[in-house]
Amino acid sequence: MPLKTTFTHKLTPAQQALLKDLLKTGNYRPVLIEHARIAAETPDCRIALYKTGRCLVQGKGAEEFVTFVLEPLVLQQAGVGYEDVLNPEAAAPHMGVDESGKGDFFGPLVVAAAYTDAELTRAMRAMDVKDSKAISSDRKALDLGRDLRRLLGRRFSVVKIGPAAYNRLYSRMRNVNTLLAWAHARAIENLLASVPDCPQAISDQFGSKSQVSRALLQKGRRIELVQRHRAESDPAVAAASVIAREQFLRALAAMGQDYGMDLPKGASEGVRATAVELARKREPRVLLEAAKCHFKTTDAVLAELGQTRAVLGPEGRAVSRPAFTRKE
Repeated sequence: MPLKTTFTHKLTPAQQALLKDLLKTGNYRPVLIEHARIAAETPDCRIALYKTGRCLVQGKGAEEFVTFVLEPLVLQQAGVGYEDVLNPEAAAPHMGVDESGKGDFFGPLVVAAAYTDAELTRAMRAMDVKDSKAISSDRKALDLGRDLRRLLGRRFSVVKIGPAAYNRLYSRMRNVNTLLAWAHARAIENLLASVPDCPQAISDQFGSKSQVSRALLQKGRRIELVQRHRAESDPAVAAASVIAREQFLRALAAMGQDYGMDLPKGASEGVRATAVELARKREPRVLLEAAKCHFKTTDAVLAELGQTRAVLGPEGRAVSRPAFTRKE
């Protein structure tokens, strides 16, 4: 398995002081890096402490530096090479489930499930797989999602609910948690076709676990469902998060090409302005095909066009309660 060559740690002020002293007094060659408080290198790696407190270690000797220097002398805790001891459940066979697009006005809701075991977990760590929200660019999310799909082969599944289907489902279910539970259950069921003996499915905590349980079919009712806070720290959930984001980004880009305009992510004022432009180019009902119409953004767009939700019909009617709630 290839060595991991990049490590990032957020250091406390006390840890930053320890690292600065270490780099000044040890056998390290100082280097200048923009925005770094201090930076140095060895023949095999480069260490940079940035003004934000983030420590970045890169190079073929990065893992050795983190294991034998940074962890014992600065972090004062073991991590690299001890993941399976510290968190043995992460390497046990299981699947993770996560979604993307839930907070985006344009584009689909995508739910992905990804399987892992000891061998796959080691490969994911080498690829530096982490929650998609922690990935710095769309390009990186696209590349990592592609690489993960190649690694997993048939051991992942994707449920993509385009805006038209999303609006139809929401008009019946009237709650995003219910819709999300249904999509999670479908992703689990689909993946069980490839890994029928998978014993457990882990996801972030939303709504009630019983919603997912009720939506599972015969195969899925044998699996243990686990919802936990910050589930994205689990390698399978992180992999599912990346694949879901990758598939959302590809779908949003394809939709933009169909409409001849870039469709932005999120639900900002820029998104509202784009939606107004799109509705003027086509007609207001285009929102049913391009956007999640229970968002308040829909009301703002229609108001600017001098329209009400009546123009959208029953699938675009207003919501009477919060669209999404997550247990804290």
